[in-house]
Amino acid sequence: MEITGIYATPGYSGFFFDDQRAIKQGAEHDGFTYEGEPVTDGFDEIRQAGETIIVDIELADGTVVRGDCAAVQYSGAGGRDPLFKAEEYAPVIEGPVADELEGRDAAEFLSNAELLEEMQVDGDRLHTAIRYGVSQALLAAAAEAEKTTQTDVMADALGTEPATEPVPVFGQSGDDRYNNTEKMFVKGVPVLPHALINSVEKIGENGEVLLEYVEWLVERSQELGPEGYEPRFHIDVYGMIGEIFGAPYDRDEVVDYFAALEEAAAPYPIQIEGPMDVGDRADQIDAMVELREGLEDADVSVDIVADEWCNTFEDVQAFVDAGAADLVQVKTPDLGGIHRSGQAVRYCEGTETRAYLGGTCNETETSARACAHVALATNAAQVLAKPGMGFDEGYMIVENEMRRTIARRKREQLPTDAETDEVTADD
Repeated sequence: MEITGIYATPGYSGFFFDDQRAIKQGAEHDGFTYEGEPVTDGFDEIRQAGETIIVDIELADGTVVRGDCAAVQYSGAGGRDPLFKAEEYAPVIEGPVADELEGRDAAEFLSNAELLEEMQVDGDRLHTAIRYGVSQALLAAAAEAEKTTQTDVMADALGTEPATEPVPVFGQSGDDRYNNTEKMFVKGVPVLPHALINSVEKIGENGEVLLEYVEWLVERSQELGPEGYEPRFHIDVYGMIGEIFGAPYDRDEVVDYFAALEEAAAPYPIQIEGPMDVGDRADQIDAMVELREGLEDADVSVDIVADEWCNTFEDVQAFVDAGAADLVQVKTPDLGGIHRSGQAVRYCEGTETRAYLGGTCNETETSARACAHVALATNAAQVLAKPGMGFDEGYMIVENEMRRTIARRKREQLPTDAETDEVTADD
């Protein structure tokens, strides 16, 4: 079935764009926003509304499918593409992108997505958000053309066998780390709570505030969780352990703190995202390898998650090859085409590193659903509940998309009445 039209409509995403450099330089809160001037190119305010481009692909039979362009909350930072402005990029989709893709066979997802991935306009590759959103629509178009699920299309493209149960969903609390986490406990969320530990105040000058919070997690999970509930704690510290302790990261003081985290979380496993942020990829890898070796030598079972400086497919490869993390976050918008996220998850296969299919709160319900299919197709270790920072909505979207897809696949794999009768006659 041919692709007959591609259309781009500017819209809103599920959160906001924040000028990370301005915030790190000390911008103060003004209610929900920030005071002061932005410092990153493209920003008009330090915090401004997140944007998306709604991508509609029309097929020869009149069917219309969707994908949503999205960029991470901290756009324009850490080597990422510039701030994503929908009005600026919509003409690119309806112009050069449409010219390349219209008339192509919608069923050929991988070749279409790879063509998009390599496209250049005026000598530059397409913004990662464009590649992300259009490739989602291409995935949906292929599923429609083949009358199958997006999970099966992605699995065929990657050469995988899809998961038969939902991938564990990872809930993110935002700053409301107590109320939102209690919601997660009541719903039995398997991986939680992120907790947004991004200041000395939140971690404590010696890490004592975070230890108290982890102890609270254990107590409330046992009080509120369903019977048999065994959560995995995942906390993002935004480099704050490095801020309060400093290098080297394999010394006793640092290792002892991780041992205290392990003890506070018992009997549940705990993983720490972004323990330090040292300024570039090579040094970040070295620091995380140093920390992991120190923990291993001391028999401390706290998993380390790569986030800072692990943005692109090549970054994921570098962290995995160096053994720098127990988990790597695959930040879906930063990898461009959605198939690239699937390939990054697959790169972890056969290694000691697990893949966390992440992304950003600043996505949409459409991109979140598309990522649920990537998670199922690759059987990732965990998948982020998104978009937004309210938890409930993102969890519902991702969990339900996986459940309905698994149910559909099971129905379609059941033998028909005619097939059952034929087997019975043969017997």
